[in-house]
Amino acid sequence: MKKQIPYWLVSPYLLYFAVFVAFPVAFSVVLTFHSWNIISPMKFVGLDNYQRLFSDRLFWQAIYNTLRFLLVHIPLQIVVALALAEFLNQKIRGQAFFRGAFFLPVIVSGVVVTILWQQLLGFNAGILNRGLTALSLPRVAWLEEPGIAMYAIALMATWKNVGLYVILFLVGLQTVPVQYYEAADMEGATAWQKFRYITLPMINPTIFMVVVLSTIGGFSLFIEPYIMTEGGPLNSTLSAVMYIYKQAFQYYHMGYSATLGFFFALLILGVVAIQKRYVEQEN
Repeated sequence: MKKQIPYWLVSPYLLYFAVFVAFPVAFSVVLTFHSWNIISPMKFVGLDNYQRLFSDRLFWQAIYNTLRFLLVHIPLQIVVALALAEFLNQKIRGQAFFRGAFFLPVIVSGVVVTILWQQLLGFNAGILNRGLTALSLPRVAWLEEPGIAMYAIALMATWKNVGLYVILFLVGLQTVPVQYYEAADMEGATAWQKFRYITLPMINPTIFMVVVLSTIGGFSLFIEPYIMTEGGPLNSTLSAVMYIYKQAFQYYHMGYSATLGFFFALLILGVVAIQKRYVEQEN
């Protein structure tokens, strides 16, 4: 009986894993070879969904939009988060207040934040355009111009999530031994040299974690374009997740949606693997 106790202890997790992880993943893989609209029985279609995927121009545009978002969002988020973490790592007054202020947007509902930024960036009544008008400057179509809309969303997403990465960077900075900086001061190192040759190598694991989390979070872009632009204008803010959602719950193409999701998951895995290799080489 005692030999069975460990198995009983892990059985709740195994049950959870089987029901909520293993079965959904296996069902999704099987679904990629079928056509199903939820109501009618599933119909086996072989590799038709995969053939459709590679010829679906709108899906590839959604991938391109998502990558364009990531190219702005990830570097901006890392730079801002690291700069704010360096600021909080100094001996300043009101340190606890600033930490809470930077982290506050993270815990606020994404829908609420998106609606607030929608009002901020509105063309006619947006606060930013009102300020530009007051300065006799032309208004900017932040969310209506195809060449600008995705970058405006990237700016908002960075503001929303940067607080989390500030905390992560701050933890990483506080693990760097002070003796390294003291030795560098004795050698006459500049602030940039200490940052380049001490801080960055020592927080390499934190940088990689932030890059991975930012990438996964960026690839999951959905709420912001769904509420602010509905994927427009001209599908310029249509994200990959939003397109997968539309195929499943707007057009009821469950098999094709599962195929898109499976391919997209492999894409994320590949991008993260490339990032890991690049970060390790750079440091």
